[in-house]
Amino acid sequence: MGFFDKIKRAFTGEEKIETTEVTEKYEKGLEKTRKSFSNRMNELFANFRTVDEDFFEELEEILIGADVGYDASMEISNALRQEVKLKNAKSQGEVQQVIIEKMVEIYEKDNTEKPEINFNKDGLTVILVVGVNGVGKTTTIGKMAKRYQTEGKTVVLAAGDTFRAGAIEQLVVWGERVGAQVVTGKAGSDPAAVVFDAVRQAKKQQADVLIVDTAGRLQNKVNLMNELEKMKRVIEKEIIDGPHEVLLVLDATTGQNAMVQAKQFKQTTNVTGIVLTKLDGTAKGGIVLAIRKELDIPVKLVGLGEAVDDLQEFDPGEYIYGLFSGLIKDSM
Repeated sequence: MGFFDKIKRAFTGEEKIETTEVTEKYEKGLEKTRKSFSNRMNELFANFRTVDEDFFEELEEILIGADVGYDASMEISNALRQEVKLKNAKSQGEVQQVIIEKMVEIYEKDNTEKPEINFNKDGLTVILVVGVNGVGKTTTIGKMAKRYQTEGKTVVLAAGDTFRAGAIEQLVVWGERVGAQVVTGKAGSDPAAVVFDAVRQAKKQQADVLIVDTAGRLQNKVNLMNELEKMKRVIEKEIIDGPHEVLLVLDATTGQNAMVQAKQFKQTTNVTGIVLTKLDGTAKGGIVLAIRKELDIPVKLVGLGEAVDDLQEFDPGEYIYGLFSGLIKDSM
């Protein structure tokens, strides 16, 4: 039985969600969003005695306020209208159950398995990390390196953001902290040359993973696209099927601005996955659902805290439970 099924069964008291370390991280990391959502839901039920059109309009506002996104909010609301009619749900508990079940079903529809990083089974895995300055890109790379080192993989880092001396220094510090070699060039040097040296070095020491930092100058999209394409060509010449991932780092606390960045990067390069940082620092964690609905790019990693091990693989079931666990527990 999948985690989605367990969530559904939790409403009826048939099953309790078994607490694990990962479940606890998601619950803690989504605390701000959950409290905000639960408070507004409780206010909604306190103010409405019947599930009428005014109720659904208010529900739509709550979902949009949590950055679920307009399209996803409308789909959820319309689906709920039908479900409430079919099930004749009237009590607060019944309607809450329908709401959460419907959101689970919408997310589960095309995501029966959690999205995972695409590792090369036949040698070096190369991961390009893109994103604007200030979203936590370099920190994310450091945490990824720590995660993979802990799993027994040998990791090499490439300081491909040569336009900010601070970015190079920050990556070197992270490399020292987690025990990963960092390949650097001079400030202002050609990023593709750094990537070439890094690939050669990673192959020489038979490393498992090469993670490449890149410049975040989205204001000059043409130059950025050219830089990324040049890096890709360098990688492709050395590694078959490389790069294996192009991960876009977004700051969850920026809400819809993150969506704008994602759309711009999607136009600029072939983004294969998203890393959503600072999810614990926002009351608008519904941005995950908006990304899922509007961009069709999988969220692969999420930041659920400041600790080095708080970067977690994204698990849709854990996310849904972490978002609504307060309401689920109240219904049991």
